[in-house]
Amino acid sequence: MAVLMRAYSWDSHPLGHPQLWPESLKTNIRLILSSGFPMFIWWSQDLYMFHNDAYLPALGKKHPKALGASAREMWAEIWDQIGNITENILKHGESFNAENLQLFLDRKGFAEETYWTFSYSPIFDDTGNIAGIFCACYEETSSVLGQRRLKTLKDISDALAQVQTLDQLGTSASSILNENSNDIPFNMIYLCNSVGSEVALAGQAGYLASDLTPARVNLKQPQAAWPFAKILQSHESMVVDLPNLTADGTSVSSVSRAAVHPIFKPGESQIIGFFISGISDKQEYNRAYQGFYSLLTSQIATSIISVQSRQEILQRQEYLKEIFQQAPVGITLLRGSDYIVDIANPGVCEIWRVKQEDVMGKPILKVIPEAVEQGFKELLDQVMATGVPYVANEVPLVLERNKINETLYLNFVYHPLRDEQGFVTGIIAVAIDISEQVRARQEIESINKELLATNSDLDNFVYSASHDLKAPIHNIEGLVNALLEYIPGTMSSSGEVQELTSHIRNSINRFKKVVLDLTKVAKIQREAGEDVSKINLEEVITAVCFDFEPEIALSGATIETHLAPDASINFSAKNIRSIVYNLISNALKYKAPDRKPHITITTENTADFILLSVTDNGLGIKETDVDKMFSMFKRLHDHVEGSGIGLYIVKRIVENAGGKIEVESELNKGTTFRISLKK
Repeated sequence: MAVLMRAYSWDSHPLGHPQLWPESLKTNIRLILSSGFPMFIWWSQDLYMFHNDAYLPALGKKHPKALGASAREMWAEIWDQIGNITENILKHGESFNAENLQLFLDRKGFAEETYWTFSYSPIFDDTGNIAGIFCACYEETSSVLGQRRLKTLKDISDALAQVQTLDQLGTSASSILNENSNDIPFNMIYLCNSVGSEVALAGQAGYLASDLTPARVNLKQPQAAWPFAKILQSHESMVVDLPNLTADGTSVSSVSRAAVHPIFKPGESQIIGFFISGISDKQEYNRAYQGFYSLLTSQIATSIISVQSRQEILQRQEYLKEIFQQAPVGITLLRGSDYIVDIANPGVCEIWRVKQEDVMGKPILKVIPEAVEQGFKELLDQVMATGVPYVANEVPLVLERNKINETLYLNFVYHPLRDEQGFVTGIIAVAIDISEQVRARQEIESINKELLATNSDLDNFVYSASHDLKAPIHNIEGLVNALLEYIPGTMSSSGEVQELTSHIRNSINRFKKVVLDLTKVAKIQREAGEDVSKINLEEVITAVCFDFEPEIALSGATIETHLAPDASINFSAKNIRSIVYNLISNALKYKAPDRKPHITITTENTADFILLSVTDNGLGIKETDVDKMFSMFKRLHDHVEGSGIGLYIVKRIVENAGGKIEVESELNKGTTFRISLKK
């Protein structure tokens, strides 16, 4: 400005050449030019303008023509605000101070909203008369706008924290934003549907023509007014000119531009809506203004997700509540050390034999006081104190209803309920009434005791019969032999007597075989668990196969073995031999007539069992007869000798030792026995 002042043609100016200026004017000009603070001088009654470099931003496009110009003309747009002030200073010499005074300055081609803190003081000429005005000023526009915008951000944050639905959010947000119409002349909020194909108007404030406020917009179709489709592609805000802000041809607003902002899901690139804000015609749309809109959009986005999260939580709560209500088990939530009932579903109320409305909000131990004396309070106190869940099975609970004591049996869990800091604040209880099952089991146990007694009697009978029948059969055999000695030789040698004698001896031998088998069954049942030692299964199989070498050679059979190493079990030596012996014996005995026997024996180790498998290619049986082969005295093939008791004995030995036997068989194909023996 010093350079401009020296270069200025003052000779043609009403003030004349600077050599003719009063010393007071020159002194004050030197003062402002050397200052880094915005200052200016308006000299004489015509208020000719002098200012320093720091004041140039206030002039904007008025620079450099403002130098030496009349302030009345240069600041005509605000003279109705400051004209009386300056006239009063010139006439009466009274100073004037202002703080954050709003002035609409035409310094950038439009009436810009600005704010100033300044001081007007009189300047005196060399004779001591008032000759002008001195001003030190500071522009507060950015500070005032910043505070105003921060208040809007705070207000909308506080307001949206209370809303429960998206409809409320849109309406509330637009209403709050409308309170700052200087920065946001109008606004609209559009939210996307769940599939992102359409947006719906959720909030609106400030007047706009109806064709600019559609209730819904299809995002697949480009729109003339709002470029949603373009923003979906670019993911960037856009400024839109609004030449149609009229109704019936009448101008309704001087706002000619709007900014359309995508609302992103926080932390993601997904667009969940759009925020449309009018741009004030009294402000420059600079970085600060854009940043304000960006913060607003982020706040709206955060609030949308917060509302959606709250709605999802409420939906989940309702869903859980519905699940609790329909759950086939009893569920209750007990709060605090008094165990106040917060939740009690129909299942638990049925267990307690009470109505839901009679227990909600009440201490459970007052609702069912009988539980106190039965140890339930101590269990609840234990879980509250330790935070360790308690699990119980078949616990009896005696309830008194209508002066009648009823005993229930429950399976239940007491689980601690913790707050966000991890402190135990209550207990979740889940209970199942198993009274019917317990009573049914008790009845079954009673029946089982009777059956065990009956089985014991049967075992005793078999044992006694197997011994008591030995003497009579031996006596019969002796009497028959004695009788045959008294028959004359001619008669005893006849064919009829020989045939009859043969039948009698066969019957006696079969009777003796049955008695012997009964003795074996009785012995197995009485000796279960005896004679147990460590047995190497491979050695047993090898020994039994050696015993069968004559039968194997005679039939041309082949035996294939696949034996796991160290296949050892704790078992009775004679019983495991009986198992292997019976299985190999049956495989040889029931061979197919048209092929030589092929027997495969395998053992396999598992964590707890040794699996013994014996497979043959013999006669096999029908699938429907598989279960019959383990019945006592049941024979499915009669062409070979046998009493039908071998497999019954094998099954009893295996099951008495805690094992399991399975069989697969196909008629004319063969049979496989699989036996699981505990290690």
